[in-house]
Amino acid sequence: MKSISKTMKIVVAAAALTLTAGVAMAAGPKIFVIGGKADDPFWSRVKKGADDAALVVKAAGGTVTWLGPQNYDNLGPDAAKLIRTALSQKPDAIVGPDWVPEAMDAAFKEVAAAGVPLIIYNAGGMDAAKRLGAQNFVGSDEYVAGHGGGEYFSARGSKNVLCVNTLPGANNTEARCKGVADGIAKAGGKSTQLPLPSSSFGNPTAVAQAIKAALQKDKSIDGVITISAGDATSAAAGISQAGLVKTVKLGSFDMDPTNLQRIKDGTQQFCIDQQPYMQGYLAVSMLNGYVQYGLKVPTAPILTGPGIVDASNVAATMAGAAAGAR
Repeated sequence: MKSISKTMKIVVAAAALTLTAGVAMAAGPKIFVIGGKADDPFWSRVKKGADDAALVVKAAGGTVTWLGPQNYDNLGPDAAKLIRTALSQKPDAIVGPDWVPEAMDAAFKEVAAAGVPLIIYNAGGMDAAKRLGAQNFVGSDEYVAGHGGGEYFSARGSKNVLCVNTLPGANNTEARCKGVADGIAKAGGKSTQLPLPSSSFGNPTAVAQAIKAALQKDKSIDGVITISAGDATSAAAGISQAGLVKTVKLGSFDMDPTNLQRIKDGTQQFCIDQQPYMQGYLAVSMLNGYVQYGLKVPTAPILTGPGIVDASNVAATMAGAAAGAR
């Protein structure tokens, strides 16, 4: 009887352990994603990717929480506060962009010090991921993207391109404009940056007027590229107001349906796509797999771009945009 009693105790203890493990698994991981403003068209695509990946997390009883700033006026310090807010919630994993390293790196290092799995995405690159103790970087190489844009302009005859930066100081936008300058310089052209206050981001009138003024001041400018899809619409207005639609080519980083329609209509040359949907989707999926099952992708970085969208492939891209994923 004593032997049977001991056996029963072992069975009961094992069952209790299994039940406890099952409850823990049912709770699922708590993943926090630091991203852009909710009404930013680019970041809405990143968020859609994260939301779609969250369906798997939620099916296991977990949560994916999106944290974004109210505006971009104080981007680095505000983003650092969001990182610390996420960390205070005892997360199982965090995803975030390293927009302004000098303001954000300390907060990211706190994440690593707490032993919370981290993926850097969108901005910062693999260098930031290594520096901050992150598992990986998911996104585009912004310098390479800009370099490709500069080469695209020069191949189509542009000699002097204006890179409009409405988020000056952010490492990804600075890398974009530097890439454009280096890319077009290979063919003997040049590109200068037009830095505008971050408060002008999303202000179409301010951006359009600034571009119009720059074009009127320097008549040799024959190309304009913007660091966002929304700014490209403002640039199109500024170019039109300056009466230079036929002589100034327009390009943009990122895209939205309006940009794609201009490409189709022939009033915009190209967009540089970094597939923001994939950034949100892959980063959340990878961390969910790691937290729940110990899965880890050996490839680093995970590049989602860059790719050029122009008249040759705009039709297929528009189908993806209609679904909210491009």
